[in-house]
Amino acid sequence: MTNNQHHFYLLFPNIFGFKGGVQVYSAFLLQALQQLYPEADYDVFLKYDKPTHLRSQFLPQTHFHCLGKLPQLLQNLLLTFQLISRGIRQQPTLIITTHVNYSIPCYWLQRITGVPYWVVVHGLEAWNLQHPLLQTALCHADQVIAVSKYTRDRLLKEQQLNSAKVSILPNTFFAQQFQPNVKPDYLLQRYGLNPEQPIILTVARLAQYKGYEQVLHALGEVRRHLPNVHYILAGKGNYPWIKSVVEKLNLQECVTLTGFIPDEELSDHYNLCDVFAMPSQGEGFGIVYLEALACGKAVLAGNQDGAVDPLLQGQLGCLVDPRDVRAIADNLIQILQHTYPNPLLFQPQILRQQTIAKFEFTQFRQTLAQLIQKQLMQQTLLGYPSRQRWNLQ
Repeated sequence: MTNNQHHFYLLFPNIFGFKGGVQVYSAFLLQALQQLYPEADYDVFLKYDKPTHLRSQFLPQTHFHCLGKLPQLLQNLLLTFQLISRGIRQQPTLIITTHVNYSIPCYWLQRITGVPYWVVVHGLEAWNLQHPLLQTALCHADQVIAVSKYTRDRLLKEQQLNSAKVSILPNTFFAQQFQPNVKPDYLLQRYGLNPEQPIILTVARLAQYKGYEQVLHALGEVRRHLPNVHYILAGKGNYPWIKSVVEKLNLQECVTLTGFIPDEELSDHYNLCDVFAMPSQGEGFGIVYLEALACGKAVLAGNQDGAVDPLLQGQLGCLVDPRDVRAIADNLIQILQHTYPNPLLFQPQILRQQTIAKFEFTQFRQTLAQLIQKQLMQQTLLGYPSRQRWNLQ
């Protein structure tokens, strides 16, 4: 599927200056597109990145438009102006935005030129969406891409969308970056731990809905059964408030706050733990679950959000009510004592293999290719104005 007439517009919050779920997904999407269409042109609009953030891992015909050096209002105005003025002149093949907030100028350009656009929806940013212009832009998208079945089901329940135009393209990961291994000595030394200690890990942007506070409250009960248990909480967040919770619960000796974990240490941190726990109440999907599973780790997650997707409704991990501290404690104890009833949690290679089969980047790219082919067929049948730009080989 290569044709040098293809021209893709991508609208991302950012992919260089900050790493979160949307940013990681956006970077994977761009990589997959460029592998499918290596001769295409790419214009990538980055609202929060600055020119100093740019790196060269993408194709040379990738043109970045960075707005991060401008105030918020000017960012919005310039993003809209650049997209519409360039779009009218260049007539791109397809526009994809990975945040619903950027869908309005895509809708306007579609009305003017007929250029199709897709909107990727992750979770909180689109659940209970009330903004009428955003609702209109979402409704008129040629394709809405949900990162999980949970998010797709919520969208169809909450918005007036055509179910045939709402597809699922789950989060992904590179298998070679996350592999089972022994607990790294340098991290054991850094955190003053020993290899026999049971270790619980959370890696997240530390918003309160991520569930780490419930894990902290559950630690008291866990310590009654496993006195030397240690909890490592990794990521950026409100550390003064988190430290106050730790002190209030008298957990200073068994909790480590690491701050941001660089990419080169991420897999080692997963391998350091015995269970990855993030009983979130607002996760659209959760790439970190895939990364932990790829390292062969038992995973505990909430059963009220998109985390049910990476855990395959509980086949690959433990799903609990994220509001039930006692249930979180009881399940953590069972996992750490190897008495949890699902034996798959204690078979690292099988966990890894099943996660790769369902969610690895190769599968992500294949699903994306299928979605594009579906779009092409629909455009041909409907006589869509942009259909002449596509050429399946």
